[in-house]
Amino acid sequence: MDDVTVHVETEVNPTEAEEKVKAALANVFGTLPIVTKPSNIGSLLVAEAKGREALENFRNLLRRDRIRNAARKVFFAGLRGETISFFLNKQVAFVGHVSFSQETGESPLGPIKVIIESENPRELIDWLTQRAP
Repeated sequence: MDDVTVHVETEVNPTEAEEKVKAALANVFGTLPIVTKPSNIGSLLVAEAKGREALENFRNLLRRDRIRNAARKVFFAGLRGETISFFLNKQVAFVGHVSFSQETGESPLGPIKVIIESENPRELIDWLTQRAP
């Protein structure tokens, strides 16, 4: 199941500090290589990593915040073929927690978009939402 690619991106609005948005990503996903790209409203932070290790921190947050069942529903709702797509609230991520959101409307500063590709996404969802032994 190490055939996993994690793609994360979020806008940095002119009213936001780029370092704080990077910290939000790091709080949820650990150390991902982040690239800053220009966008229409400010800049776009893009990170991509391979391997299930890139999701370890995220998995631990789901367990710690006790939202595995909710996460499972969100993951299956965003499952299309070998891709799982979902959005996270950027402000909640900054304080080290996970809160799922919609693409627009719920997160005033815009969400964090997450796309996970896996040859076996159902097995990956089971691993992400697995109960602690």
